[in-house]
Amino acid sequence: MISRRLLRVKVLQILYAYYKNQDRTIAKAEKELFFSVGKAYDLYHYLLLLIVDVAFVSEKKIENSRGKIIPSHEDLNPNTRFINNSVIRQLADNIQLNSYSNSHTVNWSDQEDYVRILHDKLINSDLYHEYMALPESTYASDKKFVEKFFTHIIAADEDFYSLMEEKSIYWNDEIEFIISMVVRTIKGFSQTDDTYTSLMSLYKDRDDEDFVKTLLRKAIINHTDHMELIKANTKNWDLERIAYMDILIMELALTEIKEFTSVPVKVSFNEYLEIAKFYSTANSSNFINGILDKMVQELKSNGTVKKVGRGLIEGK
Repeated sequence: MISRRLLRVKVLQILYAYYKNQDRTIAKAEKELFFSVGKAYDLYHYLLLLIVDVAFVSEKKIENSRGKIIPSHEDLNPNTRFINNSVIRQLADNIQLNSYSNSHTVNWSDQEDYVRILHDKLINSDLYHEYMALPESTYASDKKFVEKFFTHIIAADEDFYSLMEEKSIYWNDEIEFIISMVVRTIKGFSQTDDTYTSLMSLYKDRDDEDFVKTLLRKAIINHTDHMELIKANTKNWDLERIAYMDILIMELALTEIKEFTSVPVKVSFNEYLEIAKFYSTANSSNFINGILDKMVQELKSNGTVKKVGRGLIEGK
């Protein structure tokens, strides 16, 4: 589920904390890394559960209206399309989602006020009114509504972002990505899915788990060598005045380019330049591009960089 871009960012964050911490060990850094990755998976399940809880609020309101001493015609004959949404029902009954919720204590029980506020925002939205006014209910329309709940309501809700950032410091940079993973999950649902339908796994495959672990370990182990290489290629620069994050990004890029023979140099190069745009200074991407290019050419010439597989030998 978690992309390699996000895995790279998490390693960068842990590496930054590692060098700022006096009481540091590789084992502690690795433990913190996998905890951080796991928190992203928590957020994925939190989001899937959110629309279930919002629908439950709506269901309770309908029940309360029906229980009035003198209920109106509308109270007795409510539009139940939302609470009977097929995709929401599939999520509510999903064994994997419920099992994860129970075993990891992932639920919205401590944020009932927010869930109610979100419910009110939803039922007052154009999305809700258009959905409830459809001439007929179909699985396709149910699915589209749930997708838009995440892309139109949640993704635009500043209160949601603030709440998630308060709940975990690990979620500051990944909310939008996890929303996209939730939407991808919903898109993959079908009308014939049962309670055993699988959700996304934490890692796409075992290679990604090995990737993130090796990237962190090798970056720390080869720190001295990489710093010497960076110094040698920044002789016209005062190393103390180079942004610390720039140095860490270059270290990670060097680690990936050297250690992962099946990842094209150009892919690693571009990934870290993109990361620099978001996590360092305005000029960092151009600076890193120039210095990293010189270092990679040097490593290629002395045979340190070796790529295997079709199409990986040539390139940047």
